[in-house]
Amino acid sequence: MTTEYYSNGKLLISGEYVILDGALGWAIPTKYGQYLRVEKTESDKLSWKSLDHLGQLWFEGTYRLPTFEPISFSDQGISMALQTIFSSARGLNPSFLKRDKGYEVHTELTFPKDWGLGSSSTLINNIAQWVGIDPYELLKNTFGGSGYDIACAKHNTPLLYRIENGVPHTNELELRLPFQDSLYFVYLNQKKNSREAISAYRKLKIETRLIEQITQITRKLVATLNLKKFEELLLRHELLLSEALKVPTVQSELFEDYFGVVKSLGAWGGDFVLATGNQDSPGYFKEKGYDVVIPFSEMLL
Repeated sequence: MTTEYYSNGKLLISGEYVILDGALGWAIPTKYGQYLRVEKTESDKLSWKSLDHLGQLWFEGTYRLPTFEPISFSDQGISMALQTIFSSARGLNPSFLKRDKGYEVHTELTFPKDWGLGSSSTLINNIAQWVGIDPYELLKNTFGGSGYDIACAKHNTPLLYRIENGVPHTNELELRLPFQDSLYFVYLNQKKNSREAISAYRKLKIETRLIEQITQITRKLVATLNLKKFEELLLRHELLLSEALKVPTVQSELFEDYFGVVKSLGAWGGDFVLATGNQDSPGYFKEKGYDVVIPFSEMLL
């Protein structure tokens, strides 16, 4: 019998970077996510296969149980990351894969893995469901990060997320955006390494005032019913972080002539951006070579 788990992908609309220091962030779970399917076998091995959104195999590995010693793998780096997850999961649940026989595990993404919608966080949350452990603890012991992506994996509505005294706090939102049809997500054709971005951010000196400013912007963003005000808040958010990170905004670098507002999401310089606009927006971005333009309503779970 096969047991199936599923987790939602994620996008962080506001609070990127400073969410690590306690700023309030607005995040949305996406319609895209990842499945994990588990089936017991009679062997003494864990057989693992990872499939992409087209059903194509992109990683496979076999591990001896109960030691997690690799027998074979198609990519050493991914194999080592999986071993770390297995070992960390056992640290949180000592009985994990210790007394059972073998397992066949298949993961399957419903989005291209270079989109940056949470191939790691959805995996962590799925494994945590399988093992019966806290996904935030598993994340902390493996990839690290703020944990907002785990909150998205677990929740089916937009949410506000904040870390207070090291503890994640999540509030679900009943989002009302009358101008939702004027919002688009645009993929920048390159995936950003979140861990490297976080490491670079940690070297900066961030003032408490910035955390408070971003928190206030987040609260206003989710409450405004006016597109012009929404755009003003996005611009303010971008300029504050641009100054703190000492990097130019994505709009000034790539879309200076765009008629709407473009805001970075998550780690600056890759993955998706949020753009305000109209029916002409997809054409503008596609002319510039950015072919993946997804309306807000089609991304939001």
